[in-house]
Order: sequence, then C-alpha cells, then structure tokens
Amino acid sequence: MFVAWRDLRHARGRFLLIGAVVALITLLVGFLAGLAGGLAAQNVSAVLNLPGDRLVLQTSAGARPSFSESTLSPETVSAWRDADGVRDATAIGIVQGRASDTASGGSTSVGVALFGMPDDAPASAVTDLAPRRDGEIGLSAGAAKDLGVGVGGHVSIAGTSYRVTAVGGDLWYSHTPVVALTPAAWAAADGRLGGTGEPTVLAVSGSPDWDAVASATGTIANPPLLSLTALETFTSEIGSLGLMIALLFGVSALVVGAFFTVWTMQRSADIAVLKALGASTAALVRDALGQALVVLVAGIGVGMAAVVGLGLLAGGALPFLPSPLTSALPAAAMALLGLAGAAVALRSVTSADPLTALGSNR
Repeated sequence: MFVAWRDLRHARGRFLLIGAVVALITLLVGFLAGLAGGLAAQNVSAVLNLPGDRLVLQTSAGARPSFSESTLSPETVSAWRDADGVRDATAIGIVQGRASDTASGGSTSVGVALFGMPDDAPASAVTDLAPRRDGEIGLSAGAAKDLGVGVGGHVSIAGTSYRVTAVGGDLWYSHTPVVALTPAAWAAADGRLGGTGEPTVLAVSGSPDWDAVASATGTIANPPLLSLTALETFTSEIGSLGLMIALLFGVSALVVGAFFTVWTMQRSADIAVLKALGASTAALVRDALGQALVVLVAGIGVGMAAVVGLGLLAGGALPFLPSPLTSALPAAAMALLGLAGAAVALRSVTSADPLTALGSNR
C-alpha cells in the first residue's frame, strides 16, 4: 500500500470529503438502527419475557393470530394443561387501558398494558411483577415513572384503586408500560373495559405434540420470537424501519462506489505507469481496496462515535437502544457494502493499459 498511503497524504481534502460522507451515512444508518431497536423493545419486550417454551393464541381458520383478538376459553386452557408432555401452562390476560395515580386525582392518567397472571407462575421478568392479592398491583419501571408512584403508592384503573407492591424491570407491550394484576383482578378490570375476562395467551413449557394439541383446540403455538408477528404494530413498524435501513445501505454502497470510481479514473495514468514498471494487477487491487478500507474504517469510526454520543443524549427523550445489534452490525455492513462499491470501481485498475504511460495514445 505504498502508493495508497502517499495518495492519502497528498490528496487529504479528497479523502476527508469521502470520509465525511461515509461518517454521515453511518450516522444515519446507526441512529435509525438504534431507534428501530428502541421502538421494537417498547413494542415486544414484555412478550419476549413471558415464561414458557411457546405462546398459545386462539385463532380461526384462515385468520392470522392476534394478541388483541385472542381469547382462550376454560376448556382450551384445560386441554393444554392436560396434554401429554406439558410441564406447565400459565394463562395470562393482556388488555390495554389507562391508569392514574390516586393521589393526583387522575391528573396523571397514562396508557398501560394490564397483564393478569398468577403469582406462582414460572419466574420471568414479567411474572415477577405479579401481586399476591386482588387489591395489589405490580408496576414496570416505565409505568412507575410515568405515574410518579412507587411501592406503597396507590393506582386507579377503571375505577378501582390498587396498592403498588412491586416495581420491576423496563417492560413494554405495544408501546405501553406493563402493569401486573392477579387473574381475578385482571378479569374484573377487563370486564369493566368491555372484555370477556378470559385470558389472552397461554405460556406453555414442555414437549407435547404441539401441532396435534393446537389443531384439537383451534389454537396456534409458536416460540415467543415468532409470536411477535401476532402484534399488528410490530409488523408494520419494523417493516417500515427495516426498509429505510436497507435503502440507506444501498445508498451507501452507491455513494462510496461513485467516489472511488471517480478517484480511480483520475489515477488511470498513474496505474498504467505502475503496470509498465511491472506491478501486478493483484497488487494494484490490494492497493486500491486497502486505501478504500482505510477511508471506510475512519469514516465509520467517526460515525459510530457520533451515534453512541447522540444516542446517550437522546436516550431520555427517544426510545434509542444502544447495543451490538444496532451499532456493530450496521458498522460491519457499511464496511462490507463500501468495499463492494469500491470493488466495482476496480475495472479501470484491472484493464489499465501500460502503453498509456508510454504515450501510445498521443
């Protein structure tokens, strides 16, 4: 990379411009990926933290399963609990409503996701919130923050007051913080909100014949990750953000490829001289790709540093999720796509005619 290093030092302005563009695109991709991760977490974190190997939802022929429409009858719940191979089946009710701090007289009413589940359910981040008595309630960290209450405070839901006995992790369902009730208290609250009081989902652990039991009960049993498609907001939200991220990746490859194509065309005479002096095509390709990699690493590094910094600043106001999945993965993809774009520009390197350096075109 002797020639590449000399070119980087000689034409600093050109490569600073390329690096700045790469850094800006990395900032866009990284920040959008972090925002997508944060929005996804505020949509599905409670579902992913439910206990059980699979989540069972009621479904009808030809219809997609949906958390908002699923209701499990007592007969369905009993059939799953009595099925061979089932170790545990926890019925969980889910409905969205509003809650308010009793002390404020309802002035701090916020949207919440009401989860009804027994306190003896298998341990998980969600079931750890479950209260023991009907007049008690467990709050996720987000619900406690929005309502401004802690352990010992009182929260009103659908006209009934509950005492807060636990504040747990940061759990969300469809962008509303989780509030846990006992099954009886949840059924009563669901009835006041217009529901049937029947549980929404069954968290099943064990190794039964999943397909046979699901077919017999008119349900569908999927692992928690696959069950996310039953959340309507998740599919549309992630699909839109994923498309934007993919388009930005495509733009990054085109922009970097265009920059290096112009740069390589400007160096065609120098490349021809190197070939006339005996440089192999493989050495020139390594030289060009090495130079592109240096620019990409510098630009992506600056862009990722900006993403982390801005993400920490915006974390209190935006649902931004800093993680390897939303930072390291986009950075690696940017580097690979940038190298792919630079590789397209190497045609002028591999096809350079040494006679050009000797003036045969004059």
